[in-house]
Amino acid sequence: MKLHDLKPAPGSRKERTRVGRGISAGKGKTAGRGTKGQKARAGGSIPAWFEGGQTPLQIRVPKLRGFKRRDRVEYQVVNVGRISAYAAAGRFGVEPELGASRDSAGDPVTINVEVLRRAGLVGSERKPVKVLGSGDVTERLFVATDAITRSARQKIEAAGGFVQVLGPQRATEEDAATDSEASTAVSVEGPVASAETESGEGAEAVPERRSRASTESADS
Repeated sequence: MKLHDLKPAPGSRKERTRVGRGISAGKGKTAGRGTKGQKARAGGSIPAWFEGGQTPLQIRVPKLRGFKRRDRVEYQVVNVGRISAYAAAGRFGVEPELGASRDSAGDPVTINVEVLRRAGLVGSERKPVKVLGSGDVTERLFVATDAITRSARQKIEAAGGFVQVLGPQRATEEDAATDSEASTAVSVEGPVASAETESGEGAEAVPERRSRASTESADS
């Protein structure tokens, strides 16, 4: 292969189209600009959003009021009455791999996001679930959910059930007491240490240096 054998690959280069060079060239006369008008003139370009002077779209549409919190959690909601109705109808079934159980001893039906997804009460297992308090509870339920309202919890517990909240929990009173004791211990050690420094070894070091200085001056 020699230098004159090198050439671009077929289709990699497109021939430049010349405009305004006669009708037979394909882009002559108006050169693709159409007939008279602002866009047919030299320097007649306008912004893409310009609508000829009429009220533009971004002003015609109403303003978006309010705001959305960045840390807002979008829950999938389901009412406790519907969960109880599904449990009474046996629509959850017995699914040991999902934790749903109900035996002859009357154990409560375990409800979690996997069970709700299988029953079609929620659409996804990845999004958090919140149980609301609408409806009546006639079955014993053990509900494990990300969030629950106070009324829903009261209805479940009144029917003999239990609730487990999987979302972030607040610090308990014992943890708060432990933190307060630790902070108190730190604050107590501070003044004690400073008092020892004032009346202890640090205070004795200064007279010792002065005595050495006076001794050196006396020797000289």
